Amino acid sequence: MENLEKYRTYPKLVGETGGKDFIFLHPSADVDQAVTALVRGAFEYQGQKCSACSRAYIPESLWPEVKEKLIAMLARVKMGDVRDFDNFMNAVIDERAFDRIMGYIAKAKQSTVATIIAGGTGLKAVGYFIEPTVIQVSDPHFITMEEEIFGPVLSVFVYKDQKFEETLTLCNETSPYALTGAIFARERYALVQACQALRYAAGNFYYNDKCTGAMVGLQPFGGARASGTNDKAGGVLNLLRWTSARTVKENYNAPTDFPYPYMKKI
Repeated sequence: MENLEKYRTYPKLVGETGGKDFIFLHPSADVDQAVTALVRGAFEYQGQKCSACSRAYIPESLWPEVKEKLIAMLARVKMGDVRDFDNFMNAVIDERAFDRIMGYIAKAKQSTVATIIAGGTGLKAVGYFIEPTVIQVSDPHFITMEEEIFGPVLSVFVYKDQKFEETLTLCNETSPYALTGAIFARERYALVQACQALRYAAGNFYYNDKCTGAMVGLQPFGGARASGTNDKAGGVLNLLRWTSARTVKENYNAPTDFPYPYMKKI
């Protein structure tokens, strides 16, 4: 506000911060597709991207199969030098990030409402490597379900199948962020329900796909709430944010006296 006089016009404000992105499974979801999305969505780039999947809501009926296949898939994930393309994961960015992420994992290990079902170990002898970590929580408001971790940590809440709509509300109200999210379902009506219930929870929403990796030029990207001003970078909506519209009116029959017709006495 102190520098407004330096601008030719009022300054434009565009903001994008973080996310607490989710993948939500309906009981009709394809398990193999969903598990692949969880692994790719949560652990690509070591989870160090604003759109990475950080929390998941999985129905009780699917959880045994999802858990088994998720653990089996993670067992095949390799970490190491990025120059070896066989490595799916690399080190996190620096020691500060390593310590912060491991701090969240430590909280899960100490909690009575959280159980680590995969990963949970970090090594920083050479680089800052953290295993892809999955935490199952019985409390959907446990810290790892609510705060952005920005690392390879996925928290899972298992809900009762009959509480699908109730859990959609829970998902919507859990985080102040609203960047990305996804719903997996083979029932079309479930996709519509989720889209409506979560319309304010994700600026970019995905049907049967991971919640990250927007297609540049085809899928404008942005988020609202605490995630930013949702200007959809990569599309016309973002371009309009930076413009200052001006209108011009030309009158071909301008009045020649000030009284309006309603002022005339009948």
